Amino acid sequence: MKSVVLISGGIDSYVAAAFEKSQGNSLYAMTVNYGQVHRKEIECARKIGQFLSVCQHRFIDVDLSWLPSSLTDSSYQGNATFSEIPTSYVPARNIILLSLATAYAESIDADFIVIGVHSVDYSGYPDCRQEFIKAFQKVIDRGIKKSVEGGKIILKTPLLLMKKSEIIKLGLNLKVDFSLSWSCYSGREKACGICDSCRIRLAAFSELGLKDPLEYEQ
Repeated sequence: MKSVVLISGGIDSYVAAAFEKSQGNSLYAMTVNYGQVHRKEIECARKIGQFLSVCQHRFIDVDLSWLPSSLTDSSYQGNATFSEIPTSYVPARNIILLSLATAYAESIDADFIVIGVHSVDYSGYPDCRQEFIKAFQKVIDRGIKKSVEGGKIILKTPLLLMKKSEIIKLGLNLKVDFSLSWSCYSGREKACGICDSCRIRLAAFSELGLKDPLEYEQ
């Protein structure tokens, strides 16, 4: 069976894709360059796709650099109105990514779409919650030709209820190479070690008593 896997270059999408491959499905990868302030994660996504021997890897350019987010504008400081959501939130990003993945999946008659969101120790993004995933499945069920003609594309979130440390442990069991992944919000040669994403990653490896294979500035 065919699975469209969204690969960002980070740990979560990497492990989700590796898990999907372990289920015996053929992987068709999609990576979206949406105007991030650096291209490091795009390079890592390419390496991850090669490591997983995906059948096809599409790299899509969608300019979201005009949206307010520290991931698209390094000088962005946020808005007090949305203070409970981190500045790294990109408005409607997963809606856009899943829409592209749905189009890709329908075009190749895929059976599944896989996204590595999780809602336990995540950053508080509204589009990583179980409610969002259930709602988007309804969009797929009602909004594409394949569905209305009796077919089915299932949106899979294998990591949804897992902690970051559990995700890393699963990845190790699947024998993934975490040195190929990138989590840092900076695009420098070494990860910064102080952004939210680095801290969550480092804490997870530490919880498992393991050393992260990435090099850090601090």
